[in-house]
Amino acid sequence: MRATGTLARGIRIPIIKQGDDLVEIVVDSLLNAAKKDGFDFNDRDVVGITEAVVARAQGNYATVGQISGDIRRKIKGDTIGVVFPILSRNRFSLLLKGIAGAAEKVVLMLSYPSDEVGNPIIDMDMLDEKGINPFSDNFTEEQWRSLFGSYKHPFTGIDYVEFYKQLGKNISVVFSNDPKYILQYTDNVIACDIHTRKRTKRILKASGASVVLGLDDILTAPFEGSGYNEHYGLLGSNKATEDSVKLFPRDCSAFVREVAKRLKEATSKNIEVMVYGDGAFKDPAGGIWELADPTVSPAYTDGLIGTPNELKLKYLVDSRFANLQGRELEEALKAEILKKEGNLVGSMDSQGTTPRRITDLLGSLCDLVSGSGDKGTPVVLIQGYFNNFAM
Repeated sequence: MRATGTLARGIRIPIIKQGDDLVEIVVDSLLNAAKKDGFDFNDRDVVGITEAVVARAQGNYATVGQISGDIRRKIKGDTIGVVFPILSRNRFSLLLKGIAGAAEKVVLMLSYPSDEVGNPIIDMDMLDEKGINPFSDNFTEEQWRSLFGSYKHPFTGIDYVEFYKQLGKNISVVFSNDPKYILQYTDNVIACDIHTRKRTKRILKASGASVVLGLDDILTAPFEGSGYNEHYGLLGSNKATEDSVKLFPRDCSAFVREVAKRLKEATSKNIEVMVYGDGAFKDPAGGIWELADPTVSPAYTDGLIGTPNELKLKYLVDSRFANLQGRELEEALKAEILKKEGNLVGSMDSQGTTPRRITDLLGSLCDLVSGSGDKGTPVVLIQGYFNNFAM
């Protein structure tokens, strides 16, 4: 029996620039790492490549001016309502600049006590102290300030109300968790939430909004030479310079298939490949979700489709095999694994296992291994993930 289970290695590659042959670079870097560090490849290894280097190699960028231009051709009104953005200098500041450049007036509606991914705009205890009901109470900025004054994000130290307002002289701020509240100011609305965007757009349209867009409806095609993403638009974008953003990558399915093909040619192994963005996990101290991208993985090879089908060993040890120990216990567990059904959904023997997509689990692991700073390992090799106690 193996002495180790899942192993994850961050793989260093050269700094990627627009136009680089990323497929060749990824494959060569993996082969070089295996030679230098003395490991072999196996069937069902998994290679993850961060979306950032895929988009960079593609040159998938857009300027603030290009964002403004695409919005102007889709919204003709003088006032635009912007609802439920996340609180992020990296993720939203330049998008708001682009929106502000497309209208005479922008009414920015912030959710409270936090944004969609958990960034606080006010402490929940402060709402309780004031007797405020976040499900029904709405505020202008003046009312908000009179109640709470200035509140700074506990991690960044930023007062996001003030920070967002200074991005355009035409920006005003209101506070509500009801999408319909923005219609008191304008019927042209951009829904900036990520994972709840379909509901928000549905409610606004049903409530009489004239034009409703999501961030996923902006730059779905090139505008004056810009990058674009036909599926996600501006969702998943990151600040690149003081005047441009890097968009979520395009054509990822063709990319992962080509990497898998080249690895098969070089190693004779069937290696799964995925592109990954943010992991799907929550910080226990700050209560902030990592997942600001629209999906953990925009593309992956077929072997990564599905969810884990695993037995809960702890449950079996403490219940069905409580009278066994040592070698006898190990053999009983192995036998149970080998005879498990193809789908354990609803079975008590799988209770407590994680009912998440394999790509979400692997993408989270990749994101933790590569990090978002200066590790310099935007490629991750995962080995042994599909092994179990009986293998």
